[in-house]
Amino acid sequence: MDDSGGRPEGREDQARERPVDGGPEDAGVSTGALARRLGVSPTTLRTWDRRYGLGPARREPGHHRRWSERDVAMVEEMGRLTAAGVPPAEAAHAALKLTGEEPSAPVPRPRRARRTRPSAPEMFVRQRKGLARAATRLDASAVQELLTTAVERHGLVDAWQEVITPTLHAVGRKWEEAGDRYVEVEHLLSWHVSRTLHRCATAPVAPSAAAPLILACVPGEQHSLPLEALSAALGELGVPQRMFGAAVPVEAVSAAARRTGPPVVFLWSQSRSTASVPLARHLADLRWGVRGARGRPVVMLGGPGWAGPAVRGTLRPASLREALAQIARAHGEPHDPTVPWAT
Repeated sequence: MDDSGGRPEGREDQARERPVDGGPEDAGVSTGALARRLGVSPTTLRTWDRRYGLGPARREPGHHRRWSERDVAMVEEMGRLTAAGVPPAEAAHAALKLTGEEPSAPVPRPRRARRTRPSAPEMFVRQRKGLARAATRLDASAVQELLTTAVERHGLVDAWQEVITPTLHAVGRKWEEAGDRYVEVEHLLSWHVSRTLHRCATAPVAPSAAAPLILACVPGEQHSLPLEALSAALGELGVPQRMFGAAVPVEAVSAAARRTGPPVVFLWSQSRSTASVPLARHLADLRWGVRGARGRPVVMLGGPGWAGPAVRGTLRPASLREALAQIARAHGEPHDPTVPWAT
């Protein structure tokens, strides 16, 4: 859909944006280059200019438009705010205020209706949409800021379950429906989610007589983000763990469990093709220690790959929150409603 008021983007626009050599107008960024930099179309930039006055400060008849660094900062702020769910008119006013500019044309202000504080579900929906838009634009800085804000505002567990996971699923569905398109969107979003999760696991782990937990993806499983979320949540709580990541061979998981005697072994499988029931049964039957004082792990199976009949001697949490609650019980932790894993 063309949002430029019916004006075709043809040779006239291309000629206007073609670089001109040897003049003072060479300073700055062209509309096409700026659009690519922001991950939006040139039509969007022209619409923001026409509707809200977010255009380049310098305009010379007969020459293409050039955007200065101040102009670029202004439209970058517009993109960041709209990705966060701010209505375009409000975002435009904030962007203009940021640069100290006054709109060259009247900017329509939204109606001031009486508003109630949005409920949590509405807030989550708005944040998911903003995150998806920023990822689609390949706006890395906005993606990182939105993820950080979600974790700070809601806590890691709610941010993961209500904002991050639904957005990852939505982007994945878009990729599947569009063929080979949008692969770069999913990769960029996944990388920044992983970066955010790693930053969360900063709490120091107090000395403990208990052995660390083992977290591992089953052999052949490359989707490790949910396991990273669990690792980050445990890190925030100061629970000792050993994180082995994606595609861990059977022998490696088994050897690590025998050597360290973990209270919990958590195995993640994203698809039925990677879930290894024999591995789960083997770990559930594992024993260590001297006769009369042998130990065994609590084996937890996470992910949709384990759908189907239950595996004897294992637990199957359905969410990050449930996994934390089951780990708390395995540690013998008392119920504390202020701690995420106890709710």
